[in-house]
Amino acid sequence: MNDSEYMQLAIAQAQDAAQRGEVPIGAVIVLEDRILSAAGNRTITDCDPTAHAEIVALREAAREAGNHRLIGASLYVTVEPCAMCAGALVQARIARLIYGADEPKGGAIRTCMQVLDAPALNHRVEVVSGVLAGESVELLRSFFAARR
Repeated sequence: MNDSEYMQLAIAQAQDAAQRGEVPIGAVIVLEDRILSAAGNRTITDCDPTAHAEIVALREAAREAGNHRLIGASLYVTVEPCAMCAGALVQARIARLIYGADEPKGGAIRTCMQVLDAPALNHRVEVVSGVLAGESVELLRSFFAARR
């Protein structure tokens, strides 16, 4: 599968999250062409402010891999990660981050902050942005429009 196909799976997770009343963000973690985990936001469902799609997917992927380090893995997420999630990517040693839409109010990869570019970090993450960004933006737009 290619980046767009994996991102489609993340979008499906975001759609599932929206159906549960969660902000529609989805994530998929892939290692050596094997999907280790797929998750959507669960902050409301789990009553846990850290249950972002990325964190839920990282926890599941680490359990699946049997290692807290996910060396060589790629994370696909529909929206630019926040600072908490960006830090978790470094801790997990994610090799590649592929995301859809920029997050102008809290994105910590390119938009508001550039957490992964901090010179003192002991791990570098390759970043690809804009993959199926339109679909990700539309999910968010329709979700919040329905709430107003």
